[in-house]
Amino acid sequence: MTDGAWSATRPGLAPREVATHCPYCALQCGMTLREDDTGVSVHPRQFPTNRGGLCQKGWTAAELLDHPERLTTPLLRDPATGELRPASWDAALDRVVAGIRAVQQDAGGDAVAVFGGGGLTNEKAYALGKFARIGLRTRHIDYNGRFCMSSAAAAGMRAFGIDRGLPFPLADLGRADTLLLVGANPAETMPPLVRWLTEQRRNGGRLIVVDPRVTATARQADLHLQPLPGTDLAVANALLHIALIEGWVDRSYVAERTSGFEAVRRSVAAWWPARAEQLSGVPVADLEETARALGTGGRVIILTARGAEQHAKGVDTVTAYVNLALALGLPGRDGSGYGCLTGQGNGQGGREHGQKADQLPGYRRIDDPAAREHVAGVWGVPADELPGPGVPAYQLLDSLGTPDGPRALLVFGSNPVVSAPRASRIEGRLRDLDLLVVADLLLSETAALADVVLPTAQWAEEDGTMTNLEGRVLRRRALRPPPPDVRTDLDIISALAVRLAPDEAAATEAAARFPADPAAVFAELRRASAGGIADYAGISWARIDGDDGVWWPCPTEDGPDTPRLFAERFATPDGRARFHPVDHRPAAEEVCSAYPLHFTTGRVLAQYQSGTQTRRVPALRRAAPEAFVELHPDLAARLGIDDGDPVRVTSRRGELCAPARLSAGIRPDTVFAPFHYPGAGRANSVTNDAVDPISGMPEFKICAVRVAKA
Repeated sequence: MTDGAWSATRPGLAPREVATHCPYCALQCGMTLREDDTGVSVHPRQFPTNRGGLCQKGWTAAELLDHPERLTTPLLRDPATGELRPASWDAALDRVVAGIRAVQQDAGGDAVAVFGGGGLTNEKAYALGKFARIGLRTRHIDYNGRFCMSSAAAAGMRAFGIDRGLPFPLADLGRADTLLLVGANPAETMPPLVRWLTEQRRNGGRLIVVDPRVTATARQADLHLQPLPGTDLAVANALLHIALIEGWVDRSYVAERTSGFEAVRRSVAAWWPARAEQLSGVPVADLEETARALGTGGRVIILTARGAEQHAKGVDTVTAYVNLALALGLPGRDGSGYGCLTGQGNGQGGREHGQKADQLPGYRRIDDPAAREHVAGVWGVPADELPGPGVPAYQLLDSLGTPDGPRALLVFGSNPVVSAPRASRIEGRLRDLDLLVVADLLLSETAALADVVLPTAQWAEEDGTMTNLEGRVLRRRALRPPPPDVRTDLDIISALAVRLAPDEAAATEAAARFPADPAAVFAELRRASAGGIADYAGISWARIDGDDGVWWPCPTEDGPDTPRLFAERFATPDGRARFHPVDHRPAAEEVCSAYPLHFTTGRVLAQYQSGTQTRRVPALRRAAPEAFVELHPDLAARLGIDDGDPVRVTSRRGELCAPARLSAGIRPDTVFAPFHYPGAGRANSVTNDAVDPISGMPEFKICAVRVAKA
């Protein structure tokens, strides 16, 4: 690599451009990057999902490529001073390998853990899962997508036999006669999607939003239901109760395409609207109007997102809305259905190919003997050498550095110091490790604690694939190579695998087994996923390039892909969808005299995830420079708090301090804070680490707090 080959500001640089996708959310908006001697510029393109639109984050995405805080050399913790200092790649990798060997020789393979991210390409997610299981021989791997999509994924699997966020093209939203959004705020989380909502209403459709706050999305709705956080399940059961009473259940669909309805019918009989109103605060009239719009609309879509899912009963909550959709005969019907709005850029693909504790590539279960045989065959190892299931993300993080937990952790593409619940506790766990290794492009709050920091390439400097919220596999294309002393994650994984080999012959085998070329990795991913739920066998880079992406499952190169699921059958053994009776239960932590208010979290328009990237973009930092605490004016008056006053929010786990922001759009019994910020304003210092027993999802969206002027 010649000096300056990567620089966007070198005079006389030959102009070039490449069609790629935004590095942020799961909408994966199409964009074109252009580079000349003045820099790298972003231009929206007419891709089917965004149709030429970009949000402010997308417009400014290229500003990080040459950011002055970008990591451009490995860093090692100096034992004498405790400071991170620049080092060579040889020194950094030697330190990592020595640390891994030391803890595994003392405590076994599971003494090392891996934590990935929902923003990694499919190739990197696949390679990371493979490296954990046959390179490190550890069962301990999970990823931050556990904090995003896991509840909806589990609900989808038990109802439909498959987990794909949207089982239909995004364009269906614009055709819906009734669209119900539950716990979703796309106007701030993925603004280009709002074009479809605008089109839906322009076509005469009704938009109904369920959210405890009057968000930017709720302000566009025809009807806004504002429940107490944690009561979405009761609302769903009441809606199905009304549909049954009014005769809106599609009896023929239920009889022909589902099983288990009778148990659900009996369970929702107790959820008369007045009971749901008393619990949730949603008026009976609004429940009845919503049920009528769903039950009598022609094309009807129900969507859930994090607001409904990030609870210790998230799987059951999503299941309640799936039950409602099935009873109305929506899934598989043209222009109708149930779906989930995936959050992270590769939140869909990132959970399909081996990053999750219980999964192998192709969305295979790691405890399924046939799945183990297939994947082991592709990897060239005996099936009995594959480790068993690991533990979900929070359980893994909370076990770090403890007598029975991992003593070393490798982190790729995640920042749990900010993003994990009960974050102060997790920060302490990370400090207790014998070895913490972080691969990142910037010095995140987690990287700042590391013993070794490895600088990685950015989205515009590597090829690969992403899978968007529709299950559409897309091509990420490199505009330029990374800086001279920066490597891709695939390079890092390959180098570690080679160095961990016991001898020269094994090192040669490891180099072949863990290629750094993303095209080679994707070719193997296709074979490993073949025959699985998420079957990519028929998807090639060339086919993606020619078709604006390819929807999985796609078993053969010359056969069709699957933009729309469930038209004829569901992915269950008998082809029928499964109803599951679910009942409301209280939040894991209820309010009391000491902690009398409900606390909930979410995103703001200008920031993304833990903010490692967006907080460093000047325009985004100006738009949303700091954390805040949103309170209703009546609550603020009672507490003697004025707009802008510093306030302290305290839970049983910790506290955050940030300026007050008064808003009549939030319930008087609830306070809100965005989760993008570290330090004193870290919302996850407060949140509850209770988890869903099925999905492992923490209860981010509700806990009990008290608020006072700081």
